[in-house]
Amino acid sequence: MSIIILAQNEAHDLPQLLESIRWCDDIHLVDSGSTDATFEIARASGVHCVQHSFVAFGQQRNWALDNCALKHPWVLFLDADERSTPEFQHAVLSAIATAPESFAGFYCCWKMMVEGRWLKRCDSFPKWQFRLLRRGRATFIDFGHGQKEGKIDGTLGYIREPYLHDVVSKGWGTWLERHNRYSTQEAAERLRTPIRWNEILSRNPSVRNKALKPLVSGIPGWPMLRFVQAYLLSGGFLEGQPGFTYCVHLAYYEFLIRVKQREMKGKK
Repeated sequence: MSIIILAQNEAHDLPQLLESIRWCDDIHLVDSGSTDATFEIARASGVHCVQHSFVAFGQQRNWALDNCALKHPWVLFLDADERSTPEFQHAVLSAIATAPESFAGFYCCWKMMVEGRWLKRCDSFPKWQFRLLRRGRATFIDFGHGQKEGKIDGTLGYIREPYLHDVVSKGWGTWLERHNRYSTQEAAERLRTPIRWNEILSRNPSVRNKALKPLVSGIPGWPMLRFVQAYLLSGGFLEGQPGFTYCVHLAYYEFLIRVKQREMKGKK
């Protein structure tokens, strides 16, 4: 299996990720203009490095699939603030070793780590992202500030053992800066995406969660309700100070999206 990492200025987090995936013999880094030591750290670790300007996550992942000299038919995408675990490694390798030819890829889930604590409740574990695919059988499309599965030739399965995602590895200030950018993309995506009830009622949690976003954006007081949902209804109050802090930031993120949606509507 090959692993692809998308990165820009990830010198702080990259060494920990690379240490966690030493079991992989084909690691590629697509750098989108780092000004720190990201490129040098990767090369020193034997990672295959290329540079390509970043436009959006879906486009960048597709470019990597088309342009990296990958050794293996199966490809896993990980980000610099994520970590493999021995259990995740075993689950992934077992899945691709036994996958029928009809399988084009797998959704993966993660443990969201905040200040050293797994926030299982307020992040509604498990959530799913399409991260593991068979080359030539799947693509990505841009969606909001991230991406989702695009054209799929085959069946998708689930890797139920999670990897780790340290969402505030660089501190809350960096989280706020990043999500201020994300909120602009998310606001635009929610405005142009119609409400699709068939997807909202889907049994696929990945499809259902994405389809709910345009709907909840129209609920009065949604940012406050998002805090209530995450902190009280989902049990974030049981996860200490990290849980409270994260739920406040979730509500603020939804507030930014709401404000930017209003601005975008006013410019039309």
